[in-house]
Amino acid sequence: MSKTKKREAGQTPLMRQYNSFKAKYPDAILLFRIGDFYETFGEDAIKASSILGIVLTRRANGSASHIELAGFPHHALDTYLPKLVKSGHRVAICEQLEDPKKTKTIVKRGVTELVTPGVSTNEKVLEVKENNFLASIHLGEKLSGIAFLDISTGEFYIAEGNHEYIDKLIQSLAPREIIVQRNKTTRFKEIFTDKILISNFDDWVFTPEFSSDTLLRHFGTISLKGFGIDKMELGVIAAGAALHYLSETHNDKIQHIANISRIEEDRYVWLDRFTIRNLELISSHNENASTLLDIMDKTLSPMGSRMLRQWIVLPLKDKVLIQERLNIVSNLIEKVEISDNLRTAIRSIGDMERLISRVAVGKITPRELKQLQRSLTAVEEIKKACEKSELPELEKIAEQLNVCDSIRKRIENEILDDAPVAINKGGIIKKGVSEELDALQHIAYSGKDYLAQIQVRESEKTGIPSLKIGFNNVFGYYLEVTNTHKDKVPEDWVRKQTLTNAERYITEELKEYEEKILGAEEKIFVLEMQLFNELILGMLDYIKPIQWNAHLVGRLDVLLSFAQLSIDNNYKKPEINDSYILDIKDGRHPVIEQELPPGEKYIANSVFLDSEKQQIIVITGPNMSGKSALLRQTALIVLMAQMGCYVPAKSAKIGIVDKIFTRVGASDNISSGESTFMVEMNETASILNNISNRSLILLDEIGRGTSTYDGISIAWSISEFLHQHKLFKPKVLFATHYHELNEMAKSFKRIKNYHISVKEYDNKIVFLRKLSPGGSEHSFGIHVARMAGM
Repeated sequence: MSKTKKREAGQTPLMRQYNSFKAKYPDAILLFRIGDFYETFGEDAIKASSILGIVLTRRANGSASHIELAGFPHHALDTYLPKLVKSGHRVAICEQLEDPKKTKTIVKRGVTELVTPGVSTNEKVLEVKENNFLASIHLGEKLSGIAFLDISTGEFYIAEGNHEYIDKLIQSLAPREIIVQRNKTTRFKEIFTDKILISNFDDWVFTPEFSSDTLLRHFGTISLKGFGIDKMELGVIAAGAALHYLSETHNDKIQHIANISRIEEDRYVWLDRFTIRNLELISSHNENASTLLDIMDKTLSPMGSRMLRQWIVLPLKDKVLIQERLNIVSNLIEKVEISDNLRTAIRSIGDMERLISRVAVGKITPRELKQLQRSLTAVEEIKKACEKSELPELEKIAEQLNVCDSIRKRIENEILDDAPVAINKGGIIKKGVSEELDALQHIAYSGKDYLAQIQVRESEKTGIPSLKIGFNNVFGYYLEVTNTHKDKVPEDWVRKQTLTNAERYITEELKEYEEKILGAEEKIFVLEMQLFNELILGMLDYIKPIQWNAHLVGRLDVLLSFAQLSIDNNYKKPEINDSYILDIKDGRHPVIEQELPPGEKYIANSVFLDSEKQQIIVITGPNMSGKSALLRQTALIVLMAQMGCYVPAKSAKIGIVDKIFTRVGASDNISSGESTFMVEMNETASILNNISNRSLILLDEIGRGTSTYDGISIAWSISEFLHQHKLFKPKVLFATHYHELNEMAKSFKRIKNYHISVKEYDNKIVFLRKLSPGGSEHSFGIHVARMAGM
């Protein structure tokens, strides 16, 4: 007999059962239900003990060696499960599928749920203001397909493109987990990232036939043409794998995933991952630093917060759509009363999008159902406010909002206002919904009143003033008599228990009422569950309209946020046009401006770029003078404008920008084995290979990662390349400490020199932070070093 078989033979039946499940879920922490506890064993126990801070012990395993053990009470699952998932682990929940009291052999068990970082509807796992995307990628040679699915909201997106575009989407939508073909995992990590939890499927999942069939079966259609994705073979393969993963993780109730939308590359401004990172749009390397999202988020609903994140990383290129958003923002600023009414309603709406998803997956609680009722009441208020606005854009939103009156009234009429969180606690259904339930409740609750009457009656009859009625699980209801009065007990009372200072008795009358009460309580629980489930079944028809309500409210919330932001900070409406001109008057950095000390005013700067006279601006000036801030603020103003928001400037005329590139700062990527210079050149090459006439390029200190001579040569060559390009004239801001580049303006007519003003006083320098025409001839390096304490 082999060592493995000997070891298995020596194990207890329970551990053999455990190991059979663990073999099916080797990459997950297995929570194994034993009685009232979830237990973990071996390596899982070591991990769980460390993550959860619970005691690690050892238990015997038959004649096999001892094994590590760590567990927690079953009722604490909602506390401990989120911690395991948030630490980046998959968790398989193995439940007891039969009553241990009713079997003489080992209890039948089965994995009922596999919770992963990318697949969860648990509100304690989810971040309220962020999507929780599962991604799936079909990696091709030059082009790839990708899908993003959020089971908690029902959103399902699909895209195709080259590796740079896919990388940008991964950076923008930040999935918690990604599905990759098993034999392409290493290549995925090399091209994209190794910072995301990766799950694998074999090749057969990533085939056109399997994926197409999976999608058609789920959506109940005969074609994918209606979704506009029938020609996207790579994307469809990725989407099919994502849906298949849901079934593999035991998520079969997914009716709320009712649509799949394509992310159209041509619809949005191109922001590569360097730009998203460098501009600190939604995250920052510095934990304490504010991002553009932090400054812009004045939303009042979770749907609005999540939508704003997407708008920030996916600004629009379509002038008509941008103008539509700007017009709504203008109207919301002007119509104060309407905006106030809308804000009041949105504040009470809750997370309608995730609540209706919990209806679909069968996990909504009675209390959450009441919140959904309040959400629909808020939708009615929003609809009324939009109808009264006399604004075509808001009236259009009102037409699309569905107050779902019949189901809202059902919830209102059937579920108690103070409904509990847990279904198994009872006390869910209102009086008048079911005659049978009302009758049972009368028996149960008036029965308890009758028990109190028995206590009073028997106390008076026997002359035992301290007589009391109690209940335990062994023999039910009883009469308790202290030893002082036990000689007064009638003969027909049956003694059941003797305590130190008292005795307990039962009577025929007590047993009859006990059976009635307990029978009624059990029937009440079953009937309430039945009525609750019937209501949930009735709600399934309302998933789509409620999801659309959530989308419309989220959109309105973001536009209200833009309006409030603009009022609070004196932002101005940008003019969006089809020209190739960028003309910002007195622009301000939206984030830095908010972080200035009280009373300190931000020094505004104007920037003008076009394709005929001033295509490239070379900005010189000392370190710390504000060159980088000026570059970033220009990009952020363009981004905010093309999101449909007012901007921090006196005025802004913006010819549609289709791509924003940044090469800002000299941050090493040493963890990937790349030097500053290599990172710099990789990022710059990405820019030069993807430019267009409508591109905005921000270059900061190019060439710093090498020798001065080489750095100047590279910076000069890049500027010349961008100026002399045969097809495109992208707009460029180039900040540098190489004063030699000022010479370029003499040879290239569309290159202009500017500098950030500095004043020398008493052998010290004062940063004026004002952009002025002409180049600077001094870097003031020694002065800056002295300011730094050197």
